[in-house]
Amino acid sequence: MLEIRWHGRGGQGAVTAAEILATAVIKENRYAQAFAAFGPERRGAPVLAFTRISDSEILLRSQIYEPDVIVVLDKNLCTMEGVGDGLKGRGTVVLNTSHPPANFVDTFPQAGKIATVNATKIALETLGSPITNTAILGALVKVTGIVKIDTLDDIFKERFKIYADKNVNMARRAYKEVTIMERGV
Repeated sequence: MLEIRWHGRGGQGAVTAAEILATAVIKENRYAQAFAAFGPERRGAPVLAFTRISDSEILLRSQIYEPDVIVVLDKNLCTMEGVGDGLKGRGTVVLNTSHPPANFVDTFPQAGKIATVNATKIALETLGSPITNTAILGALVKVTGIVKIDTLDDIFKERFKIYADKNVNMARRAYKEVTIMERGV
């Protein structure tokens, strides 16, 4: 089973990204679940979302405390307590930032792979809004190979209708622009 924990802020689309990824996994004939844990439900408040992926039925129904992958939609959340907690050894971190992966080695010392992409810049240039979820999904797919990028395109077309092309473009651009650093731990 692959477990992903999403860290974002209200309005960035972390919950939607977790759901879209789960939908794409199911579309590729595997099992997935996605859910969120909310504090205050307001724009800008920290948000946690979770995605589990498996080749067999998923019976577990708890939050994810030891993720294989951590996705951070706002690099400023890296300074908050608990963001890197529980990351499995040699785990993967995907960050929305303009900084290179090497800048986050001390923040995520157990990570075997750190990837960064400027999803905010991509979102602002494409949507005119800092909603970074579909861009970060493109980067996540490149880094992990969880699903095919074409499967994400299909989900965006179903879910976003008139905004589908912009979301497809954001994901594909992030897929190309993500910087990945692998390291021994």
